[in-house]
Amino acid sequence: MKIVGLSEENERAVRQAAELLVRCFSRIPSGWHTLEEGLAEVQGSLKPGWISRVALDENGDVVGWIGAIPSYQGHVWELHPLVVRPDRQRQGIGRALVADLERLARERGVDTIFIGTDDEDGRTNLYGVDLYPDVLSWAARIEDVGGHPFAFYRKCGFVVVGLIPDANGFGKPDILMAKRVTAQRRA
Repeated sequence: MKIVGLSEENERAVRQAAELLVRCFSRIPSGWHTLEEGLAEVQGSLKPGWISRVALDENGDVVGWIGAIPSYQGHVWELHPLVVRPDRQRQGIGRALVADLERLARERGVDTIFIGTDDEDGRTNLYGVDLYPDVLSWAARIEDVGGHPFAFYRKCGFVVVGLIPDANGFGKPDILMAKRVTAQRRA
């Protein structure tokens, strides 16, 4: 496997990344449901200054894709999205993509990477719960009950930094996670 930058010129990889998004996220209401939606997302990730990387197998086929969007004047970036082909999951591809993104972010002077990982399908103990009024106590008690991606991000060193209750409808929160990627500095 090798990780390379994604570009418009590599039409095959762009299409495969879009197909992967649809394949992996179409069951989620806020996911990508058509190839056109997937292509729009992938092509949107190719903006100057953004990061868009693919993991390719020995045949040059896309087995994973990661992107990042600059925020907060470049101090913080959003990891969006991360997807790995289902038959290649649990083989270190996701971790390798995250590590590659962290390296590139550090090179660009980024301090923190964050991600929002929604629970729209009951894979955490927060699903279906009224998180108000003490949202942060729920954040401290989050549990994986069905293979939610937040558990993967925890293994990669991300921590839960907050919740957006009802982000996708009642009881369907967005779980905000972040990770410092530079050495701690004094203000």
